[in-house]
Amino acid sequence: MKSFDLPPPDADALAHSARLTQLIRAQIDAHGGAIPFSRFMELALYAPGLGYYSAGASKFGASGDFVTAPELGPVFAACVAEAVAPVLQQIGPQARFLELGGGTGAFAEVALKRLLELDALPDRYAILEPSAELRHRQRERLRERLVPPLFDLVEWPDGPFGDEWEGVLFANEVIDALPTPRFTIRDEEIFEEHIVLDGEGFARQWRPADDFLANAVRQAERRLERRFEEGYRSELLPQLPYWIQAVSGGLRRGAMLFVDYGYARAEFYAPQRSDGTLRAFYRHRMHGDPLLWPGLQDLTASVDFTALAEAGVAAGFDLAGYCSQASFLLGNGLAGVLQRIEGLKDEVEKQRRLTEVKKLTLPSEMGERFQVMGLEKEVEFGVAFLAGDLSHRL
Repeated sequence: MKSFDLPPPDADALAHSARLTQLIRAQIDAHGGAIPFSRFMELALYAPGLGYYSAGASKFGASGDFVTAPELGPVFAACVAEAVAPVLQQIGPQARFLELGGGTGAFAEVALKRLLELDALPDRYAILEPSAELRHRQRERLRERLVPPLFDLVEWPDGPFGDEWEGVLFANEVIDALPTPRFTIRDEEIFEEHIVLDGEGFARQWRPADDFLANAVRQAERRLERRFEEGYRSELLPQLPYWIQAVSGGLRRGAMLFVDYGYARAEFYAPQRSDGTLRAFYRHRMHGDPLLWPGLQDLTASVDFTALAEAGVAAGFDLAGYCSQASFLLGNGLAGVLQRIEGLKDEVEKQRRLTEVKKLTLPSEMGERFQVMGLEKEVEFGVAFLAGDLSHRL
């Protein structure tokens, strides 16, 4: 395994990674010497107490490995609140809000305050967070920064709502971290990437794909109206429809909003993107070795937004819209946010907020790399996507 000139982890971090490595090695031994890459990714990210997202290491901000939009400042969450407020108002006092993966709690803090201003507070605000350490951080932050009536709305369930409900489901940079199978084409047959033991570490190996993945790849080819070329490698989430149904649960009326980096299917599987989209992030450095230091780095793959739309429709929703993050923010209150920024008397804070807006909207930053998709059921959510809708690309 290569370190890609990355800053070395300290002794405690390496010891933590070694414990997870032993767990993964035991899994490989128990499954005949190989596990699918998707299982390796699942363990590396979510193994209880050891995986990247379920352990206690800092992940967000300058001391972590990446920065998400809500961690930059309040602009992103304020605009999302502006977009979903009409949906919550259409539903009325029984509306709920379910946030998948709450980060540091920064999004919930700003969103709840803005929804209060917009007279669109939900009856319950649930954060579905797999990390016990992050749940603690979120709870402490929100307890300190929200007035009691707002904080009392927040809950941390162990899973999606188990009953029928109405409201909004929101997920920012969640689907990119779903454990994904990887496939390749060899002699017109489909193979799946597996992880095997290699000395004290791991190696990647291609094995014939099972029928579930093979059928999903062939279906993607039919919808693309072309075959993947010999040696083409990429990712595919055949479990995405089941995941959507699981997280939405009994959502009988409302909207789902997803923000992530990715592409429509034709661009996701463009011939020139012949090695897929999988990448690893460690201390704000992106590199190509997903097997390095398990538990200490983030592993992500871009989102096929066409597949996401299909999964949402299969779950009983209609496509409300699809656009770039820049267009979405511009269409949902960014002009008002900029007016409030211009009114700031603190010049340092004003420049900080303007820099935040640039990072969120410039094509070279997050503005075009991140896409936003809305799905609706018995509510009107399409107005949130009137600025720059790209649904025709799906």
